[in-house]
Amino acid sequence: MKKILKISFSVLMMMLLYTCQDEDQEFGDVVAPTNLELTFEIVGQDAANPYGDGSGFVNFTASASKAITYRYDFGDGTGNILAPSGEKMHRFTLNGLNNYVVTVIASGTGGLTTSKSITLDVFSAFNPIEIKNKLTGGASSNKTWYWDASVTAHLGVGPLDDVAPIWYAASPFEKESVGCLYEDRLVFAQDASENVTLELNNNGNTYFHRFEVLDAIGQPNPNEDTCYPYDASGVKPVSFLPSSSGIDETISTQASFSVTNNGFMSYYLGNNEFEILSITETNLHVRVVQTEPSGFQLAWYLKFTTNDPYSNSADCSGDSGNTGTGDNSTLIWSDEFDVDGAPCAGNWSYDLGTGDGGWGNNEAQYYTDNSDNIIVENGLLKITAKAESFMGSNYTSARIKTQNLFDFQYGKVQVRAKLPTGGGTWPAIWMLGSNFDTVGWPACGEIDIMEHVGNDQNRIHSTLHYPGNSGGNGNGNSIVVPNVSTEFKIYEVTWSASTIEFKVDGTTIHTFTNNTNVPFNHNFFLILNVAMGGNFGGAIDSGFTQSTMEIDYVRVYQ
Repeated sequence: MKKILKISFSVLMMMLLYTCQDEDQEFGDVVAPTNLELTFEIVGQDAANPYGDGSGFVNFTASASKAITYRYDFGDGTGNILAPSGEKMHRFTLNGLNNYVVTVIASGTGGLTTSKSITLDVFSAFNPIEIKNKLTGGASSNKTWYWDASVTAHLGVGPLDDVAPIWYAASPFEKESVGCLYEDRLVFAQDASENVTLELNNNGNTYFHRFEVLDAIGQPNPNEDTCYPYDASGVKPVSFLPSSSGIDETISTQASFSVTNNGFMSYYLGNNEFEILSITETNLHVRVVQTEPSGFQLAWYLKFTTNDPYSNSADCSGDSGNTGTGDNSTLIWSDEFDVDGAPCAGNWSYDLGTGDGGWGNNEAQYYTDNSDNIIVENGLLKITAKAESFMGSNYTSARIKTQNLFDFQYGKVQVRAKLPTGGGTWPAIWMLGSNFDTVGWPACGEIDIMEHVGNDQNRIHSTLHYPGNSGGNGNGNSIVVPNVSTEFKIYEVTWSASTIEFKVDGTTIHTFTNNTNVPFNHNFFLILNVAMGGNFGGAIDSGFTQSTMEIDYVRVYQ
């Protein structure tokens, strides 16, 4: 009997406690915080360094009466940062001296809040230029990255105290069935001032981790990672900071980057800071920490490459396997452009950016590898110049080359092409000496098979450039050819140790007597491009919108 009474008494006490707690929650005071104060201390600030020591660290302290917790927005794209005590250290990573508006929000009972903002100037000197250049291709350039889907562990997860995805590692192309991941394109660009941006091209669909769906788009947890329509468009600034996790002191990069304005790298994990584990010219391996709703943290690993696994394979090649007979009747190399997508990576690489002084000619375009500017469709290579604002330029276009992929000495080149139109357009089919990187231009020699300017419609130029005869003093000739922008023509050069002859549809444009005193007796590589304006292209029509050079094939005979 005593035991039953004791149990009944315990249950009664629990009910009373529960009732009291419930009444307190229902009828307690609803109070907004008052007397909110926000102070800060810039690390390393003194008389000699009024804006800090260059580390970018700032210590913030917020206090208010009746405040339960605090959240910060640091004015650099990092916001909604919880700081229960009001104290928070934050690192500002935008290079140079920058002004920030920092806001703290104090929360009281009943959800009422009070906020306060301050402004401060902070200096950050962290500038990992080698990493920036590998990520973007260099100043005034951009580089497109793709999921390295063909390798194991291109996506994986593991604990924070390790540097490997020991819990899960995706097998090659494992996520192909989700339909919205491997198609993503991440374009990192760098301007002339070494500022870096990221643009994620994901066709309006994003692959979400299941725990991030609710916060990001207001949908309930789908219990599995899922694709949702989500606008990730826009160029977003990227800031760099030293790695702070200390997970592996042997990691050579020791750098992270943060993508502001809620930017992310294809897979939405609710965090915009990515630690670089390794980076080369063609491969990028990053780690991002995800915090689950329970507070549990784990590390995701992502691998990217500059070789699109779904484009024409880098293993493709124009090499016919034939050996030339010396009479230019044997096809030794060609690209017929018969596979839709990006140009064959085994045949062509890209020149990107604005080059030095507009590629030495004061040209107005920014060269990209975007599909809007260059694509293979329906058996044709299409290079499109467009009027659009991009990375400080008012025009975009594309330029591809066979440098380090294919070159040759002597033979016959035929290119079947239809040319763009419009004042300022400057399409070209040409070659440079393969020793360009060591001896420079014009010492390497230049063979212009075809040049055309929209300001002089239907006139085709063929020119040689070399020391003493370069730039406006090139050795060449031009003829008028009807309908070059409405019909395909065959542009040709036949090159030997004794003669270089240029033709269009069999009609000779120019003949040059080759000799050992000029640089036309070594290997050359091919280049295809459409420039805008510049010294030769001339004034650009104010009404220009876009125009395309279409190429049916490129063939080399020996």
